[in-house]
Formats: sequence, structure tokens, C-alpha cells
Amino acid sequence: MVKIAQTEYPVLELIKNRWSARSFSDKLIKDNDLNTILEAATWAFSANNAQPWQFVYAHRGSAEFEAIWGCLAGGNQPWCKDAAALVVCISQDVFENGKRNDWALHDLGAANATMMLQATEMQIFGHPMAGFDRAKASTLLGLNPETHTPWVIMALGYLDSPDKLNDPYKTRELTPRTRKALKEVAKSMKIS
Repeated sequence: MVKIAQTEYPVLELIKNRWSARSFSDKLIKDNDLNTILEAATWAFSANNAQPWQFVYAHRGSAEFEAIWGCLAGGNQPWCKDAAALVVCISQDVFENGKRNDWALHDLGAANATMMLQATEMQIFGHPMAGFDRAKASTLLGLNPETHTPWVIMALGYLDSPDKLNDPYKTRELTPRTRKALKEVAKSMKIS
């Protein structure tokens, strides 16, 4: 089941097919496939080509997966336990010269979007989560909070039936995707 977006204007099928799934099968992601997804992220645009992103991942069934899973908020843990992999998405908040990179979060978001599109092309679905203990994740990964910030934990996996989920997750999995109308978020600039 793919929740295909109903768009007002024609957009790429890849974009229409990407959505944040919660029901994952027991199929694992091969290392080469995960590396392909992560490399796609590295080709996103970034200010001054700083590439201010880092990704720390773990496969389901490993102690590292359990440790990352333990950082998730209680509302994400029930469905996320079946993900094939978890990826912590981290911004490097300073440039190499030590100056603050005010664009790091924007650039990490671009890398995450690129990662998700590559995954979707491979029939692997992702669900980015802000619901996690950032301080716990930083400690787990040995991050310096002055220079690195974990923003999202991404669950990756192959789709499974929504029927395996309990509510409210099952209902969320079956609910059609919606977005604000384009006219609510974009307008032509007018100079008077």
C-alpha cells in the first residue's frame, strides 16, 4: 500500500509516492542498499558546500539499534521497533573555520529529503521523527552540543500491512495524505 499524493499540479511520481510509513516488514535492508540511500543524502546542496550533516545508523537486531530505539519517545517506540534500520540525522553547526553555520539545519533537511527520495525509489520507506530525547542521543553518540545537534531519527524499512499496528498508528497509516493548498504557502511577489 502506497499512499499516493493527490496533487494540484503534476509533480514527479517519486515525490507523490514518498510518505512516512509506520508499518514495516521483517525484511532487513542490505548494507549496499543502506549505503546507497546515505550516499544520496550526501549529494544534497549545502551552503559553501560545507555538507554539514552526519548520519549514525544501526540495523534492527543489533545492540546499537536498541540503544538508538531507547532514545525514542514513548509514542514512537511501539511501531518503530519493526524498522529495518534507525538513522540519527545530525547537523554540524560550525564551519571548518569555527564560525557558526546558520544554514546547517536547512542543509541537513535537504540531505534528509534527498535520502528519503532515494529510499522511495528503492521501495524502502522512511519516517523521520523529532520525538526523541535529544540529550540522551547526544550522550549516546558522544556529540559535542557546541558543534553537533541530533535533529531527527529516521526509521527505514520495507512496507507491511497496516493491520499489524494498533491504534492510533493503524488509523494514521490508513488516513489519506493531505497538504495545505499551494495558494496558502506560495504567492507571487508584487511591488507597488
